[in-house]
Amino acid sequence: MSNRRELILNYKQSTRPMGVYQIKNQKTGKIFIGGSLNLPGSFNSHRFQLNYRVHRNIKLQEDWHLFGQDAFTFDILETINPEEIAKEQWRDAVSKLEEEWLAKLSPYNNKGYNKQKIKR
Repeated sequence: MSNRRELILNYKQSTRPMGVYQIKNQKTGKIFIGGSLNLPGSFNSHRFQLNYRVHRNIKLQEDWHLFGQDAFTFDILETINPEEIAKEQWRDAVSKLEEEWLAKLSPYNNKGYNKQKIKR
């Protein structure tokens, strides 16, 4: 039992890969861009929501249902090295990197599943 507790503690204290990812529909070429402090966790969360038809992105959900799970790939576009940034700045660094990728790839309308944010 002690070994199990130690493994859990080590997992909680370890850092997960963080950065920007894309979910790509191989049939249509449409992409969804996101950022996360836990990339493997985000992939698992998206797959779970899509498979159980509860994903908040309706267009992505519709295509997942139409084309099936095998039509989609989950790819890491860029990671952040947590050792180079203070822990308090991780979230902001991921957000900034995500904004850069959104500007670069413009995954909106016919090109993707993201919704453009209204700038005020």
